[in-house]
Amino acid sequence: MAEPWATFGIDLHLEPAGPGLRRGLTDALREAVRSGRLAPGTRLPSSRALAADLGIARNTVADAYADLVAEGWLTARQGSGTRVGERRVVPPAGTAPRPREPRESARLAYDLRPGRPDLASFPRAEWLKAARRALTAAPSHALDYGDPRGRPELRAALAGYLSRSRGVRADPERVVVCGGFAHGLKLLGSVLRARGATTVAVESYGLDVHRQILAASGLRTMPLPFDRLGTDPGEPAGADAVLLTPAHQFPMGMPLHRDRRAAVVDWARRTGGLVLEDDYDGEFRYDRQPVGALQGLDPDRVVHLGTTSKSLAPGLRLAWMVLPPGLAQEVAAAKGGIDTCGVLDQLTLAEFLTSGAYDRHVRATRLRYRRRRDALVAATTARAPEARVTGIAAGLHVLLRLPPGTEQSVIQAAHWRGLALHGLTRYTHPCAQAAPLDALVVGYGTPPDHAWSGALDALCAVLPG
Repeated sequence: MAEPWATFGIDLHLEPAGPGLRRGLTDALREAVRSGRLAPGTRLPSSRALAADLGIARNTVADAYADLVAEGWLTARQGSGTRVGERRVVPPAGTAPRPREPRESARLAYDLRPGRPDLASFPRAEWLKAARRALTAAPSHALDYGDPRGRPELRAALAGYLSRSRGVRADPERVVVCGGFAHGLKLLGSVLRARGATTVAVESYGLDVHRQILAASGLRTMPLPFDRLGTDPGEPAGADAVLLTPAHQFPMGMPLHRDRRAAVVDWARRTGGLVLEDDYDGEFRYDRQPVGALQGLDPDRVVHLGTTSKSLAPGLRLAWMVLPPGLAQEVAAAKGGIDTCGVLDQLTLAEFLTSGAYDRHVRATRLRYRRRRDALVAATTARAPEARVTGIAAGLHVLLRLPPGTEQSVIQAAHWRGLALHGLTRYTHPCAQAAPLDALVVGYGTPPDHAWSGALDALCAVLPG
């Protein structure tokens, strides 16, 4: 039978040094507290447990504890054990000071940056129920190193959901789970480069981090033309692949025109190119029928990428790719020999999908976001008539077009009011040929419900007119 101290103690790393065990232990404990390695309030092992761990007499540990209690480094109370005393921690000489938070973060009152959901609406209770069910049903081997493509339960659940809700032609064998869209794009970039690709055509307006990921893979990015109908993939001469947001262009807000959808797939078929479809917020449609996934036109030439970052929370770091047959094997190999995404969250998401909880959550948040969008459109139309709202039919953001030359002044005014806003300039490809356009990309997902009216007032206060 195990001794009680062996199972109920806590681990503490100490290296007593110097003359005498008692003095060496006392000095080691004092230095651990002084340096901050043992934080104020930390409970120390019992004298019996620490003595057993260090292989010394229990009285030696008890005497060292008593010395440090007398000096004020430790406290000892009946029923509370021995703890580190409350005192200011002096960092070791040469330790770099902790960097301060950016000034704008400290002053941030409202956040209207795009690409973020309302984290307060995360379905904690339903997620916890799904996690319990999933963990209860999971076989023990599910907790072992797994298939690099992801858990089969999640790949099967995703295949069914995407086929039903997005028109994706999905086979679980061709689904690869990844740690967010950026992780998926990084894997695709490495595979494309290994295949000999050199150039990826991207939209004139889009996230710079995506261009940086492709560049880090050794791929050049070239901007596609943009006109009144939106992105024009046309004939991207010299490109080996095209990265698009066809269901809801980010950040301009319109879907890829139906003729251009067919044209880019035809280009891929004729040239052997690949279309990378970023379906980042495919669940949120308000004033029109959902736009089906581009992948449905040709599953052998289009990679479909989706994520829970908008529908649930970015912190889950769960996304997926539905890949052409040959590419699925290469991407799985690039991901590594074992699964690198958390098994428990994968099993929970699979249960969340198959139980219908995901659909219920999406429908509820879709209604909430639509009400926010309606309030934003009504307020800006009434209170800032010089700003024109576009791209409102879907997603979690709108584009507010501003009078020429006013974007930077509005951003500055918002900064001083503690309002986080992004201008269109930050999303423009440096080599884009599009005419300069002053606009704001306003996300209405981030503020919790209680802060929404205040965020809207702050926005209207900085808009022209």
